[in-house]
Amino acid sequence: MPDLRRQVLESGKTISRKAASREGSRSASRVSSAQHSRQSSRNASRQPSDDEETASLSDSTAWSIASLDDLNDNPDLGNVDWTQELHDVIEDLLERKRSSVQGREAALAAFCRISKFHYVEEEIRIRIKDLLSVFLKSIKTQSSERETTLALQALELLAISAFDNTIYENTEPLITRTIRDSTSNSVKAAAIHCLSCCAAFGGAGEDSIFGQMTFFLDIVASDGQSIDATDDPDSVTAAIQEWGFLATEIDDLEAESEEAVQIFLDQLNSEHSQVQIAAGENIALLYEKSYSPQEDYNDQNSDEEDDSEEELFSGDRGGTRLVKRYDAYHNTYEIERELQSLATVHSKRISKKQKKNLHSSFISILTTIEDPRRGPMYNTAIDQDTGRHYGSRAIVKIGDSAMNIDRWWKWIRLNTLRRILRGGFSEHYYQGNRAVLDSLPVMMRITAQTDRAGARKAAKSRSHARKWAALDHSDEEI
Repeated sequence: MPDLRRQVLESGKTISRKAASREGSRSASRVSSAQHSRQSSRNASRQPSDDEETASLSDSTAWSIASLDDLNDNPDLGNVDWTQELHDVIEDLLERKRSSVQGREAALAAFCRISKFHYVEEEIRIRIKDLLSVFLKSIKTQSSERETTLALQALELLAISAFDNTIYENTEPLITRTIRDSTSNSVKAAAIHCLSCCAAFGGAGEDSIFGQMTFFLDIVASDGQSIDATDDPDSVTAAIQEWGFLATEIDDLEAESEEAVQIFLDQLNSEHSQVQIAAGENIALLYEKSYSPQEDYNDQNSDEEDDSEEELFSGDRGGTRLVKRYDAYHNTYEIERELQSLATVHSKRISKKQKKNLHSSFISILTTIEDPRRGPMYNTAIDQDTGRHYGSRAIVKIGDSAMNIDRWWKWIRLNTLRRILRGGFSEHYYQGNRAVLDSLPVMMRITAQTDRAGARKAAKSRSHARKWAALDHSDEEI
């Protein structure tokens, strides 16, 4: 893979001193990582057994159930003629010479809608090369911002539906060039998302994934300056989110952890809440990855003094113990102090909604930093008297089924699929989309007993949150 840093410098793009100064250490660490890292966790960490999932769903003392309604909202569900419509749309896309910008925009929008809300793998199987060519032409010519953005979104959906291992190699050079050279920040952000999706689902190897992570980290470290999108929150947020998504594919990030945490720590001072939350979630992921399962653990050791529920994988009642392998960052106290500030922020310059998002997100993130064996939490709050965190580890309800989201890698992957598929997620999952099934744990049907237990636990957590909110009299918005 070409040296992305060198390409940027040779093209005359400006790079922040902070990003440039880190390049030397990063190159050295990459060699060390390549020699010592284990294989990607893409297949090994995917799906726990049905028994483990069932045990987790029945554990009313540890879990609450949250519903992500946008994963069930499929406005195209009743469209019984979608296959014929898709065929017509593809024909319209292939007739590019006779089309107008407006016509291509309409056809691309229709393709995105159909392939988002329906699993189209069988229908597009023999047209993948043709569709790739059409999408890449729209991306290359950039006739309009909308056409380019829609083409990038269509390419994402093609990658996640087709599961074709040639997509990345055929698209990476153009998408990377688009990120650097487009005059539209919206196109740059869409291209960052698209590049990550093509890497994850389109056949990129571990070296290529590391290369794209380095590219995205440079964007974050330079606040978008490295791609001529200085201080653009959408581009920086996209780079942070997609770095995290690709990082879930890598098992060993010891060599990268210190530098990455520092860069994301800097972004916690951003003026934009979406940048802060994305950076915080990546820090939590890196701390989580500093722990790994202890090999040859025996249940007979369960009476040891350090044996507690928090030392087990959330959702794994089989006795797998998490053991610290390395320090994710040299100064955890500094991170905790920053996260504590964000978890209790009372600035009158931000809206109540932003405040609520920051509070809940950073309480959950702080819980993991304090003990990386704890995953994401829902209904989170802090008791102002004791400083204790209240919350429940999460089961996400999708329709009449539920999924354990007890680790940050699961949460980050779910959010990526949620962004791409929205209400089509359930359709892709139940119709057997391999990209979706390989990314997340299995969903289990919710019984009436489990649902009631989850409701009781969630109600208890909400009660704690209300008590905490009653103590807070400075949350008025001007």
